[in-house]
Amino acid sequence: MTLPDAGAPLPEASASLPATASETTRERPWPVRHLSPKIGDYISKMSPVWVEGQLLNVRRWKHLVFVTLRDTEQNMSLRATVQGSQFDALGPDVTDGSRVVLYARPTWYQRDGSLTMDTKEIATVGIGDLLARIEALKEALAEEGLFAPERKVPLPFVPRLVGLICANQGDAEHDVVENAQRRWPAVQFVIRRVTVQGARCVPETTAAIRELDANPEVDVIVVARGGGSFEDLLPFSDETLVRVAAACETPLVSAIGHEKDSPLLDLVADYRASTPTDAGKRIVPDAAQELAGIEWARESMARSVLAYVERGTRELHSLRSRPVLARPAALLAPFADAVATLHERSGRALVGVLAAADARVRETVATLRALSPQATLERGFAVVQDASGAVLRDPADVAEGAPLRLRLARGELAARAVKKGR
Repeated sequence: MTLPDAGAPLPEASASLPATASETTRERPWPVRHLSPKIGDYISKMSPVWVEGQLLNVRRWKHLVFVTLRDTEQNMSLRATVQGSQFDALGPDVTDGSRVVLYARPTWYQRDGSLTMDTKEIATVGIGDLLARIEALKEALAEEGLFAPERKVPLPFVPRLVGLICANQGDAEHDVVENAQRRWPAVQFVIRRVTVQGARCVPETTAAIRELDANPEVDVIVVARGGGSFEDLLPFSDETLVRVAAACETPLVSAIGHEKDSPLLDLVADYRASTPTDAGKRIVPDAAQELAGIEWARESMARSVLAYVERGTRELHSLRSRPVLARPAALLAPFADAVATLHERSGRALVGVLAAADARVRETVATLRALSPQATLERGFAVVQDASGAVLRDPADVAEGAPLRLRLARGELAARAVKKGR
């Protein structure tokens, strides 16, 4: 028995295959060689389309140029082929990272199951178009409040750890680190080196921002790049990158270019540094200046304390030299004389009051003595009382022989009543 060649297609009765995709089952599937042409037939019915994106992985093979057309906002890409003559007509500046528009028809390659855009026309995206798009995005983000001043977080006075995002090679890292450590030697850096232009800039930079923002030890994040052309700085106006920066909870410093450069990242950052050198100076205080300020404050406080003590000493000498403190008794002398005079007057007044009271008492005693029954008794009179103690005024009020009591000036006598004629 002879086996068929391994590379030769197996005999197949096309009539036994399902007619449509919905009729396929696990037991009756379509072979790849049957499905791939159908996909090609479907895609071939599509019309050519204008599509815009960023060039990536540009490589030439004979008369063709193979490129990847990437959408930086959604991180999607398509492969495309361009005639070498058409690509060369764009000029030598068109390379990885350039933005272009293609007029192309989707083509399905059955052998490897890949989709490629077969380019008919190609053109670079003009700076005017890019500016218009950035301006439209700027207005949309501003309406959302991403650039509002109240969203911005103040930078820490003395950051312990600074997260730096910069190029793999370049002066930005040196400018930031050198200037920061020159001003504040104790500052520490954690550095994430990324691609700062081209198609890889946005995903690498956004990933670095998220990583540093998730680190609780990082106090401030600096995104630095040493300037560049308008096209080189386009990734820093990418909507995805801008939104990631806006969501960053750690204070963010944008140090992308020079004074004339203004990518959208500058607007959403908590602080915009004009250059990486400026960022290095802004994220930390100047140790020498702070020490000078502390020294000035110490001297100022010392002068203030000495001045206060001297002023208090002068006031104390002034108080001690006043008569009231130098000779305290002199202040009391007039009052002592007044007290003596008042004491003398009060003594005389008291004597007068007592004399008058004594005279009134003597007068009252004399009056009482004159009116007292005892005085009458002293003159020889007696008070006659019956047995009940009642005073008798009429002989008729007592019976014959009734006991009587006679009260004299110096005692009493017992007696009996004897009736006598008138």
